[in-house]
Amino acid sequence: MELDLNSIRGEIDDIDDKLLELFLRRMDLCVSVAKYKKEKGMPVFQGKREEDILKRMSAAAPDELSDGAKLLFTNLMDISKCLQRNVLSCPEPMLTEPFGVGRRVACPGTVGSNTEKACRKIFGDTTLTFYPDFEDIFRAVNDGREDYGVLPIENSSAGEVDLTYELLAEYDFYIVKSTQVSIDHCLAAKKTAGEIKNIYSHEQALMQCSQFLKRSGAKPHGYSNTALAAKMVAESDEEGLAAICSEDCAGLYGLEILQRRIADNPDNTTRFICVSKHNEVDYDSDIISLSLSVPHTSGALYRLLTRFYFYGLNLTRIQSAPVPHRARDIKTEAFDVIFYLDFEGSVKNPDVVRLLTDLSQEMRYFKYLGNYSHVE
Repeated sequence: MELDLNSIRGEIDDIDDKLLELFLRRMDLCVSVAKYKKEKGMPVFQGKREEDILKRMSAAAPDELSDGAKLLFTNLMDISKCLQRNVLSCPEPMLTEPFGVGRRVACPGTVGSNTEKACRKIFGDTTLTFYPDFEDIFRAVNDGREDYGVLPIENSSAGEVDLTYELLAEYDFYIVKSTQVSIDHCLAAKKTAGEIKNIYSHEQALMQCSQFLKRSGAKPHGYSNTALAAKMVAESDEEGLAAICSEDCAGLYGLEILQRRIADNPDNTTRFICVSKHNEVDYDSDIISLSLSVPHTSGALYRLLTRFYFYGLNLTRIQSAPVPHRARDIKTEAFDVIFYLDFEGSVKNPDVVRLLTDLSQEMRYFKYLGNYSHVE
């Protein structure tokens, strides 16, 4: 008998209609279950029952479709749980403050740094206090000496700034603004430097200029900040020193630019964040950042993403990184990771609060990092 594609597709359409009808019936029953649980004070998630259902459905399917059946019913149960939580929970609005209450701003490095440019983009013409190290920024904000701290968090070439993530894991701070700065590195030295043998800059800048450094034959040295490296080179009496810094920074410290645009990536850009001890959220805040660790079970990350889809929330970034040293108490394996997520939304949205509440209760590690807007 010759197969007729239209007939086959028509039969599939009929089955899909029946599946939808059964799906809607199942969800109605789940709502009834949620109401019963609410009346009896029972939790939404009952792991033993879920495990039994998945085993039964997987075993009932042919071997070649066993995993597919498990995936199908996993999705059904995840949708059911989200629906039940909507019935069971009336989330309290998150307590927030408006951005910009304070004006004392901490900046790593010194005048002429790229972080200073980021501070100016966020705060305009305000007085900055410079600190030598990233952790000094966090300590100053934590102690109340400063209201805000601005730090780099990610570069388009070199990736994450590990120390910033480490400090976000240790301190109970919030991201309250973000911005980005186009980074145009140059090699600069005193006119009397002679042959360049040693080049100083921040570790991130050295990574961003790795190809140039290989060709130069000079020895790279990490320094706490690009601007501080330029200042050190300008003040040193040692010959053969140079710094990787911005052209503005070279001019500020009277250095001669030996070579321009030395970054590996011509579109080199760094993203900066502004942190505060207070959960400051403006009316236009539309980015939410989280860090979390998912359970060590098959499909755990996939199931996490299902929740965002259910609530109609758009994930804009998801990235894994080694567990920060300061959060090592959650580490169970040598290559354990945590995930950093950005998504579009506002904590004024009840569905967002539901999602955050669910994740905080179910993830092995969870930290809400802030709801903020990006300053262009």
